[in-house]
Amino acid sequence: MKTFSGLIVGIIFGLGLILSGMTNPAKVTGFLDLAGNWDPSLALVMGGAILVGLAGFRIAKTRETSLLGEDMRLPTESAIDRQLIIGGLIFGAGWGLSGYCPGPAVASLLSGGIKPIAFTLSMLAGMLILKLIQKP
Repeated sequence: MKTFSGLIVGIIFGLGLILSGMTNPAKVTGFLDLAGNWDPSLALVMGGAILVGLAGFRIAKTRETSLLGEDMRLPTESAIDRQLIIGGLIFGAGWGLSGYCPGPAVASLLSGGIKPIAFTLSMLAGMLILKLIQKP
């Protein structure tokens, strides 16, 4: 049931990204182009997601198990350290240069275009490199 639920949530998330236009890299670059033809639609999508997330986390904090009976494991780390800042800078640079972040890139794989494939392969390579670097 857990895998099926994850699949359904992933499909809903992907459809939301597609319907809101967030799989279009031009939306991201338009949002980041403050000096040109700025497109605020990404800010509206982000704001809506933050509101839903805040409500979800508020409810989750009051529960010990999920709706599927799994233990609730909410993040406890709150420190802003060097790794977080560098990771955020790398993420932001990749996002700004490509117009994709991980969710929309994966949803865009269905389009068959070379750009989401190249982004996703680069993202996976970066994750592998990090795993190799952080070996204990």
